[in-house]
Amino acid sequence: MKLIALCAAVLTALSPVSAEDFSVGPQYDSTHVYVAPADFDRFIASFVATFGGTTSKQGVFQVTPTPSQTLSQVVLSPVGIISVFGFKTPVPYPFGLERTGYLVTDLDAAVAAAKASGATTLVEPFPDPIGRDALIAWPGGVGLQLYWHTTKPSYAPLATVPENRIYLTRAAADAFIAAWLRFSHGQVVSDEAAAPGALIGRTGVSIRQVRINSGFGKMVVLASDGALPWPYGRDLTGYEVADLAATIGKAKAAGATLLVEPHRVESRLAAIVQFPGGYIAEIHQIVPQG
Repeated sequence: MKLIALCAAVLTALSPVSAEDFSVGPQYDSTHVYVAPADFDRFIASFVATFGGTTSKQGVFQVTPTPSQTLSQVVLSPVGIISVFGFKTPVPYPFGLERTGYLVTDLDAAVAAAKASGATTLVEPFPDPIGRDALIAWPGGVGLQLYWHTTKPSYAPLATVPENRIYLTRAAADAFIAAWLRFSHGQVVSDEAAAPGALIGRTGVSIRQVRINSGFGKMVVLASDGALPWPYGRDLTGYEVADLAATIGKAKAAGATLLVEPHRVESRLAAIVQFPGGYIAEIHQIVPQG
């Protein structure tokens, strides 16, 4: 009876708190990139030269609920969207702590569901030039933005879906994963308790690697003792490409710096690059095992 009760408690903890899935699709999820205004155009040109894509019209907007001004532009690439901000004024707190913006069908209901799932609201819903936003933090300190557009956007599906790369300690990983699964209606694709430490740049150790898919896209949780060598943990997003060598060549030609040389871990060949302006990204190619 105790075992049955324990199993019931676990299932309750992991079950969604809302029957509604608030996701719209991974082609509407964007990594938030903050760069200095002087690096703004150079960064966007470098990113587009590396991955391809188109850009929205550049402008200066107030995107925070308190006074501020920022250059803002969206890059629609076939491997994922980025929202780029070049603040001309000091960045109001806690903006800049959010790593990703997720489009939702109903902002108020999504924020309520996030809270019920274990998230904390950093900034309550507020209007922006094209809709409404809120900033939330998940267990482990993972900051995300939820947003809603007044006019429903329509973007083409991505060629490959990027992964949100979450680095946590082992102690924090369980609480984050449980909360995220409850909110996102996601599914655990794999959960490796002893994955290679090379995934975080450390040989001779093992870490936990959990891959999760949901309507918000892909996520990988890399749980360790928290001792991360540079630049691991600074890469917010991982981009899947068909030819890693060719992509790195384009990145370097466009001014990016190769921080971690291409290396194979399990079924992927991966590298880490830093674009002009400081944005750090993992880039990988899926390769057959054997």
